[in-house]
Amino acid sequence: MTRRLFLMSFCLLVAFATLVGTVVPGFAQDQTAPAGQETIIDQAQEQIAQARKQMEGYRDQVEANRTDDLRLVDIKGKVDELGREVIKSTVTLRPRSDEIKGRLAELGDPPKDGQPPEAQIVTEERNRLIAERAQINAVIGDAENLSIDISTFSNAITEIRRQLFTDTLLKRTEVSFDLLGSVPAFLAHEAIQFQDTIGSWLAFVWKFKRIPLAVTIFLSLAAALVLLAGSYRVFGSYTRRDPTVTDPPYITRLAVAFWSTIIQTSALIAFLGLSYFFMSTFNVLRPDIVGFVLVSFAFIGLVYFVWKLTHAVLAPSEPNWRLVRISNRGAKFLVASVVVMAFVNGLDYQLSSISVMLGSAVELTVVKSLVASLIIGSILIVVSFAKPVLNRSGNPEDPGRPWPRYISIMLRLAGAALIAASLIGYIGLARFAATQIVLTGAVLSTMYIGILSGKAVSRQDAFAGTVLGRYLEQRYKLGSVALDQLGIAAGLGIYFIAFLTGIPLILLSWGFQPKDLEQWAVRLFTEITIGSISISLVGIFSGILIFAIGLLATRWFQKWLDGNVMARSHVDGGVRNSIRTGIGYVGVAIAGLIAVSAAGINLSSLALVAGALSLGIGFGLQNIVSNFVSGLILLVERPFKVGDWVVTGTTEGLVKRISVRATEIETFRRQTIIVPNSELINASVGNWTHRNRLGRQEIQVSAAYESDPREVIAILQEVLAANSAVLRNPEPIIEFLRFGESSLDFEMRFFLADLYQGTEVRTAIRIDIFERFREAGIEMPFPQRNLTVRFEDDNATTSSGKLSEALRMASSGSKPKPAEKLRPVDEAGMIKS
Repeated sequence: MTRRLFLMSFCLLVAFATLVGTVVPGFAQDQTAPAGQETIIDQAQEQIAQARKQMEGYRDQVEANRTDDLRLVDIKGKVDELGREVIKSTVTLRPRSDEIKGRLAELGDPPKDGQPPEAQIVTEERNRLIAERAQINAVIGDAENLSIDISTFSNAITEIRRQLFTDTLLKRTEVSFDLLGSVPAFLAHEAIQFQDTIGSWLAFVWKFKRIPLAVTIFLSLAAALVLLAGSYRVFGSYTRRDPTVTDPPYITRLAVAFWSTIIQTSALIAFLGLSYFFMSTFNVLRPDIVGFVLVSFAFIGLVYFVWKLTHAVLAPSEPNWRLVRISNRGAKFLVASVVVMAFVNGLDYQLSSISVMLGSAVELTVVKSLVASLIIGSILIVVSFAKPVLNRSGNPEDPGRPWPRYISIMLRLAGAALIAASLIGYIGLARFAATQIVLTGAVLSTMYIGILSGKAVSRQDAFAGTVLGRYLEQRYKLGSVALDQLGIAAGLGIYFIAFLTGIPLILLSWGFQPKDLEQWAVRLFTEITIGSISISLVGIFSGILIFAIGLLATRWFQKWLDGNVMARSHVDGGVRNSIRTGIGYVGVAIAGLIAVSAAGINLSSLALVAGALSLGIGFGLQNIVSNFVSGLILLVERPFKVGDWVVTGTTEGLVKRISVRATEIETFRRQTIIVPNSELINASVGNWTHRNRLGRQEIQVSAAYESDPREVIAILQEVLAANSAVLRNPEPIIEFLRFGESSLDFEMRFFLADLYQGTEVRTAIRIDIFERFREAGIEMPFPQRNLTVRFEDDNATTSSGKLSEALRMASSGSKPKPAEKLRPVDEAGMIKS
């Protein structure tokens, strides 16, 4: 009895342990989980609280710097970064929330009234999970609300900057004689202050920073020289004008103008930028001198860029390299005018930086910008009256003609608008417009030249005629197709360089800050939001790179397995091909899945597509799905491509279009036939041009029995040898085909490199055969039939002659005369009366 009770107790204990293990799996682990999870929740709450405090600090900073655009840009960048951190703070809670959801689904709903009660431990576990889920949802909700507040605040900063730009641009200053009269005293005081400031800085550098300054100059100059040397090595032929070439092609002139401007300006900008960087790093610059040095470097870069661009486009001393049709005198005048406008505009900003550095009176800055705007407006008006257009004689030395009327009117209106805006007090607007005329005009001109260069290089067979194209052709033995593809790639590269350098410069000239460009670049490459979809260019590029690496690895493994393992094991060729193909499919599929995941594409969307397809199949869409899958197979395997000559069933023609449902085949009678893809997969398809356009042609020739077969064969061989379209390898063949009913039959078999030339070549060969047979006296027989008529008595002679005459006339198509009509004859052949 005791043993029986012990066994029953043991069984009940085992049953209870099994129940707990099945109903509440992982319970032992969850007992220690809440402490850890509470730590994660507390960390998220703390991060959100700190983010709120930072948010309030940024609000105070914006209120204190509402008139400082550069500072506002910096604050906006920090605010946007704070918003991303808030979103990231809740990422760690998402897995725990999903885990709780799964555990609650396993526990099920609590028992209803009338149902057996559940174990106390299960109820407690459910209540604990529900409370934890509510806490996580609250934290996630707070983070989302804070993220919305941060986004709204970021938009408010953008609106403040926009309003600041508008107010600065449209701010009106009263221009009066009192204002102009106070300028000399302010200017003299500023000159003394500037001299003292620069002198003290130079003395400081000479005394304490001589070695850092020397290192700065050396490193900057070395980096610029390396950039310049490398650029000349790659694009050297496109930066020098050959004086011996009297009429260079337009593509060469475009390339020289674009690359000479870009390369030399980039080298100078690199030198200036690195100089500023090293001077800041080695503390050569004092805080009060930083703005002046930075604007000075920008001033030098602007004037040099405009000078190089105008000389590249107008070529005042080399008219044969000029891109526009203007005279020599007009080219020199325009170069001088544009460079002077750039110098005056840059000097205006340089003098303004001095006033800011020294804290000079605002009136002095206003007068400087006023004078600069008046000078630039006057130059525009003077240029509008110039006569730079090339003379009708075409000689650049002859006096030029006036501008077209619309150009001269636009120049005068622009100049008059600058002068009028300056005089009525809108000096900021006039200064901004002058900057856009000089800087934006120069940048747009460079971009336009770059686009024209890329378009010219991308034209068919254009790249092969360039210096680089000829070098690649000789060095790597490239064909015309490869060179043409390189030309397309080179054109796209030139487009990319033109836009990459031009667009940021234009945006900077229109008031955007470098921090704005940096934030846009980060968002462009890491987060592009379209509705609820987020796209990352970096992720997409990573996915493409991973897929390419996976594809190359698959191809290498296929080749290694086939050549080193299966070949040595003497595996059957069919088995080898099947294994190699299967490995290729598996490798491509794996590489594609990994690439899609790396690109950040949610694979659950594929599950939705698969579910939709399954549902469609269930409702009778088997044919559509079959055609769809068949189309995908055709597009991947490519048993034929657009332009191939195919034969399937009763259809023969050229493939015009391959879609995922059907394939369009155009017959040689210009009839379009739509063939479902499943038929092309399940049926035999002949492809005349699958590998290449090489194809065999046959021509049958007949000769009379009196002809010598050897002579006929020799003539046919000579005809084929004389035709340049007939290939020598494989060698043409002449076969004595058969003894026909009335002729000796021969067949010519030869190959053509292009199957589409078959009709033309066969026609030409037949004409040559006809002419050669006529010269050699070889007859081409035609079918003949002899009719024999017999009569049994002598009285039939007359009627036989009449009948022969009638047959002769009938065969010739003539009609007998009325008097010669045949009379009816009786059975004995006698003419009836």
